Amino acid sequence: MSTQTPMVDLKAQYLRIKNDIDAAMARVIDTTAFIKGPDCTAFEKEFAAFCGAEACVGVANGTDALIYALRAYGVGPGDEVVTVANTFIATGEAIFLNGAKPVFVDVDDVTYTLDPNKLEAAITKKTKVIIPVHLYGHPCAMEAINRIAAAHGIPVLEDSAQGHAATLNGKRAGALGHAACFSFYPGKNLGAYGDAGAVVSNDKEFIAKVRQIANHGGGTNKYDNVIVGTNSRLDTLQAAILRAKLPHLQQWTDERRERAALYSKLLDGVPGLITPKEGPGAKSAWHLYTVRTPKRDSLIEELKKHGISTAVHYPRPIHLQPAMAPAGGKVGDLPVSEGLSKEVVCLPLYPELPLEEVERIAGVVRAFLKA
Repeated sequence: MSTQTPMVDLKAQYLRIKNDIDAAMARVIDTTAFIKGPDCTAFEKEFAAFCGAEACVGVANGTDALIYALRAYGVGPGDEVVTVANTFIATGEAIFLNGAKPVFVDVDDVTYTLDPNKLEAAITKKTKVIIPVHLYGHPCAMEAINRIAAAHGIPVLEDSAQGHAATLNGKRAGALGHAACFSFYPGKNLGAYGDAGAVVSNDKEFIAKVRQIANHGGGTNKYDNVIVGTNSRLDTLQAAILRAKLPHLQQWTDERRERAALYSKLLDGVPGLITPKEGPGAKSAWHLYTVRTPKRDSLIEELKKHGISTAVHYPRPIHLQPAMAPAGGKVGDLPVSEGLSKEVVCLPLYPELPLEEVERIAGVVRAFLKA
């Protein structure tokens, strides 16, 4: 059977707010303000306010956000950055691209995010930054992480590429550490129509430093280049699209939560299946609904037969990726992360997914694993 239910349906989202999107794009084209247009400044202010942060700078993509945030912290050769391996390669890339070494910590076996109980042992005199990753939309245990980091005088940089609208004790991701990096890749909960990213923080001087790095090291004008920077600006068309979507983000998040809750209810008690749980005080943004089963690969094939798409995030923890070999990671270093990579699978989840389709997908999973 050909695929009928995708992991995400961007066309369905577009049709919900077509008039807003079309008007936003037409506005930019009409004014021809394609670079550093007024929509860029407006989006930065609006997104910072949404996160509960003081300042935001838009950049070209989420990977650049990580790279230039680390550079703004002064990360360089000889430094170490503590993070997790249960993440996309960009988290590790950003560290290496600044000349530093990633030090990987295993994750909690309930939330699949950085385990604070294993953080202290990873910190050395060389540790410059700690990067917890809000995986699948679930916020990390930031209070414990911040407490440990503060005791060592180390800043905490949230990798919030999947964390848009996630909350911890009422505070949104983006305002849980010293700074946070976001991706607006099209499939994210807040997605552009191409690549885009941002760094947010309550530290306005830090954001100004990231902006300078991302805009050719500029000073008071484009030909006043104070440091060696690069070109990583948020495109005005993407900013306008993100502005059109941002007012809907909380409703979309609530709709994701409704579908995730229904999945969890329908899949409760299925033999050999672990459904995702939220940690204390946490409200996931449910970027992904990720279940765990030793029969992962055969379950994927069964769902495929029923026209149901799936995805595996991630099939190999990044400490075992060839690109990360200089960090010295080996099999057995991170047993929880390595175990997850063999058993996790993501089921379709997006705001427009009909509830009856959630019921159908859950029924296929139940029938297969109970057989």
